[in-house]
Amino acid sequence: MPVAAKMLAFMDKSSWIRKMFEEGARLKAIHGADRVQDFSLGNPDVPPPERVIDRMTALAGHMFHGYMPNAGYPDVRSAMAAHLAPIYEVPLTGDEIIMSCGAGGAMNVVLKALLNPGDEVMALAPYFVEYGFYADNHGGSLVVANCDKDFLPDMKAVREKLSARTKAIIVNSPNNPTGRVYPEGVLKDLGMLLKEYPDVVVISDEPYRAIVYDGRSVPSVLRHIPNSVVVTSASKELSLAGERIGYIVVNPGIDRKDELIGAMILATRILGFVNAPALMQKVLAECLNDRVDVEIYRARRDVMCAVFDEAGLTYAPAEGAFYLFVKSPLSDEVAFCNLLVEERVLAVPGRGFGWPGWVRFTYCVDESIIKAAGPGIRKAVEKSGA
Repeated sequence: MPVAAKMLAFMDKSSWIRKMFEEGARLKAIHGADRVQDFSLGNPDVPPPERVIDRMTALAGHMFHGYMPNAGYPDVRSAMAAHLAPIYEVPLTGDEIIMSCGAGGAMNVVLKALLNPGDEVMALAPYFVEYGFYADNHGGSLVVANCDKDFLPDMKAVREKLSARTKAIIVNSPNNPTGRVYPEGVLKDLGMLLKEYPDVVVISDEPYRAIVYDGRSVPSVLRHIPNSVVVTSASKELSLAGERIGYIVVNPGIDRKDELIGAMILATRILGFVNAPALMQKVLAECLNDRVDVEIYRARRDVMCAVFDEAGLTYAPAEGAFYLFVKSPLSDEVAFCNLLVEERVLAVPGRGFGWPGWVRFTYCVDESIIKAAGPGIRKAVEKSGA
């Protein structure tokens, strides 16, 4: 049976993380898992909070596991709204919350509700590679505006890429792959710029909002940009990536709000999600103040920064999430990643995120793995001749 040509092209385009993951599996089979340092996949390994596990166990045997309204349980949505209103600094009700199958499911629901064929979605590079596929799912195309040298949104670049076809701009802070947290001034500037483009919706992708360091907080997109929605999940903050529980927060001031919410609820059903997982909705509503131990990630960040400092490599300021974006000593970062593979160290080339010349390392791995990678990283740098 022939496979769609578009999917074959997508498979090739999305292959960097997959290739590194598969290379890691091959090397582990040859050398043993303990002799391969794999920093390719952002799969959270910190245990979920004990209360989350307790509530999963307790609720599973004492609740109805059938369908509920497509937007989610009304009581869960109301609890989410009460919790989130002070965080986002806008008034919220349960009607402005839609429970979703993770942040990826939420993003697809929003884009399904917004896009007409031929519409454009803007991403700010470096960006999560799936955004382009999500836009294509719903008849749109991705347009990329590069961030500045500090990996912060460049308003001049954004303005140059805006057009009559622009329907949405995706903002991701804390950012994957850079770890940057966009300051409040960036959101204010974006909000001012978009006053000239009142039909453009800002989609804030925030699965790392709770994973920030050194006393930082993540400013509210909803407060500064009326035409905005948030998509997020508990995948990282509760280490529940495989449970696929997330939600959409719709700005109460967004244009034609009721129509948009109705379209998102319909999209939830017709995209095949039907509803967010029943058990995990209830668990999330009872664990709104629980978080993984972010200090574990902060300590790992510091260990990994020390490894790169010793190797003489520079990297973006790691303010949140669990990634370090490292400048390759070679202009061809794929070649440098191949040198790392020779030392059984796995990382992802930056071109997979729309930013060649840099390499992404994840530090959701044990500290011992990070420390063990130090000699191999230094040797790869030496081989590069930098």
